[in-house]
Amino acid sequence: MDDHIHPEPTSFISKYIFSHDHKVIAKQFIFLGLFGLLFGGVMAMIIRWTIAYPGEPFPVLGKLLFSDTNGLLSNDRYAMFFTMHGTIMIFFAITPILIGGFGNFTIPLMIGARDMAFPTLNMLSFWAYFVSVLFLAGSFFVPGGASAGGWVAYPPLASTQFQAGWGHTFWLFAIYFVGASSTMGAINYITTVIRLRAPGMGWFDMPLTIWGLWLTAVLNALFLPVLTGGAILMILDRVAGTHFYTAASLGQKGGDPILWQHLFWIFGHPEVYILILPAWGIVSDLLSFFSRKPAFGYRVTACAMIAITILSALVYGHHMFTTGMSPMLSESFQILTMIISIPAAIFFENWLHTIWHGQIRLATPMLFSLGLVFVFGLGGLSGLYLGSIATDLYLHDTYFVVGHFHLTMAAAVLFGSFAAIYFWFPKMFGRMMNDTLGKIHFWLSVVPLTAVFVGMLIVGYAGHHRRTPSLQAYEYLKPLQQMNVWITVAALSLGAAQVLFIINFFMSLFAGPKAPNNPWGVGTLEWMLPSPPKYYNFEKIPNIYYGPHEYGNPSVKDRDWVGQWEDPKNPGSGGPNAH
Repeated sequence: MDDHIHPEPTSFISKYIFSHDHKVIAKQFIFLGLFGLLFGGVMAMIIRWTIAYPGEPFPVLGKLLFSDTNGLLSNDRYAMFFTMHGTIMIFFAITPILIGGFGNFTIPLMIGARDMAFPTLNMLSFWAYFVSVLFLAGSFFVPGGASAGGWVAYPPLASTQFQAGWGHTFWLFAIYFVGASSTMGAINYITTVIRLRAPGMGWFDMPLTIWGLWLTAVLNALFLPVLTGGAILMILDRVAGTHFYTAASLGQKGGDPILWQHLFWIFGHPEVYILILPAWGIVSDLLSFFSRKPAFGYRVTACAMIAITILSALVYGHHMFTTGMSPMLSESFQILTMIISIPAAIFFENWLHTIWHGQIRLATPMLFSLGLVFVFGLGGLSGLYLGSIATDLYLHDTYFVVGHFHLTMAAAVLFGSFAAIYFWFPKMFGRMMNDTLGKIHFWLSVVPLTAVFVGMLIVGYAGHHRRTPSLQAYEYLKPLQQMNVWITVAALSLGAAQVLFIINFFMSLFAGPKAPNNPWGVGTLEWMLPSPPKYYNFEKIPNIYYGPHEYGNPSVKDRDWVGQWEDPKNPGSGGPNAH
């Protein structure tokens, strides 16, 4: 036993509550994220019902939640619901599942480390995130209710003039602690990947999952402090009487409401890639694993992800074409936005080449990976119209934006999260999920999901404003009502399909068949370990001899893959950590 293996925790609190083990912290993030996904999803169903069936209470929950309005979602509560739905899904579902959860779980295991570089900081990052959850949950119970200023929180809608209670202030504190948590995590991820890679693992020997998570950490470290600083200024405006975001008027000093938009989108557009890069990395690996062939253009894909990371910091202004920005600046942001689509198209083509002529195994993780490729393609193409000034001026703040955003972010990241859960569940919990239920879950998700968000593109092109709770007040929108009904039916079907996932997840967690060490036949380092791994991960740190996608090696006769840890002189021999 190596002297550098830290002692095993002995008490329940040190093992499961205030744990320093990256694998336990990963599970803490994932469970909280799954609860966030549930609550955010239910809010989305209520929002869609309100649009499709105005004047009718949402079944069962409507009368329970809104007894004072006869089960109906009032206009004020509608604004609150879409504000909190967006906030929860981005910061309290996707972020904890993919970045906090699978970032924590995979990085040390896939690079051959025993834990994160800073285990105590890792534990603190989870509890800072938990404090954020408490602030967000508490905002629903303060007088006036939770924030209703939109998840982008533009002043003056988010000012005390329109959001007088403590709800939006609690929202800002929640964002502050999310920023603190994610910044701590980013420092840990960056340092761990740079310093703790196993001997022989160069930068281009890392799985693409690690590339996605590492680049995400770089963006978090650079741009989350911008949002956090902006939130502090808005808190001061609300509680200390400052005027950073109050427009100056005659005889009265003030700031500029547009300043918040600059600060928000300087963070907000990198945030798009903060959320999608982990999913891109995971899917890039999974397409290779389940096509049984090396990832096509591995180095090019990694370099394309680097290029997108850099360019993501330079395109934020395309969110602000309607603010009266200088035409010269707008043209610059438009050109940069079109340029960033080039590396995205390159690795999209690499995905297709990886699949092409592969010996494809359509296990559940592969189905969700292919689903991501499909919905991201739709979302990426629709984004070109929003990057162009001429078309964005018409489509801005319509449901076209909502459809595009959800295809590229919600749908793609959701499918990436499901692919990751189904793939790493055996290693994380030592049990297999039911593959048949998983496949049914996929097909019952991908069809209605596509209908929902493509339908939003259509009604948005017709002029449906994104924050309108009812079409009845606008004569020109009334013909869209039937289509909104169909979108809502698809959305409710999508929500119902997730019950299958919940059943499969918890049934497998407690009664699923025991997982072998390497059920998928994959050569990355985590699959050389027992399922689940010991608290110290590796008894002996492995040496790395191959890349992460070594398939079809002629020196191995009994299988089509070679582990990164296997000695080239004796491939197929296993490794010192396999038992």
